Amino acid sequence: MRVITLDPVSFVLHSIAQLAGILLSILVSKMASRTGAVWVSFAVAGMILMQLGSPVEARTDSLAFVKKTLAEHPLVIFSKSYCPYCKRAKSVFESMSVKPFVLELDEREDGDDIQQALGKFVGRRTVPQVFINGVHLGGSDDTVAAQQSGRLKKLLAGSASAVNAENLKSEL
Repeated sequence: MRVITLDPVSFVLHSIAQLAGILLSILVSKMASRTGAVWVSFAVAGMILMQLGSPVEARTDSLAFVKKTLAEHPLVIFSKSYCPYCKRAKSVFESMSVKPFVLELDEREDGDDIQQALGKFVGRRTVPQVFINGVHLGGSDDTVAAQQSGRLKKLLAGSASAVNAENLKSEL
């Protein structure tokens, strides 16, 4: 048997989801005039709760997804399409003619779960988060600083063959 402990935020979110289901069923049953409608309201509330799923399961799956993504791609940026800091980090690689694997979290249904998993994984929930060969470089300021100091070029040179292989694979 595997025991999973909830962090305070997950516990609160899970409790709110359960409470919302209960309140919805009460509200619908009060509005219903027939006894059959009460059972329907409980069924609807149950379906809503099942759709919400467990925050622990989602985060566990998301953490596995993050690790798998980092293992499969030499250069990864977890980003949001509207974020100016993300655009700044992506432009650093664009100016170096390097194509990263970019995950736009705001364009994914599981984006919030992935962002929470990143928070657990690297200790930061902010975006962008840049990884080279599975090693966490940091955010926008860290990426720009690494470029300005020449460190980024060295890190990328160490993974140049992997980056080129990834780019070649994506073109096929």
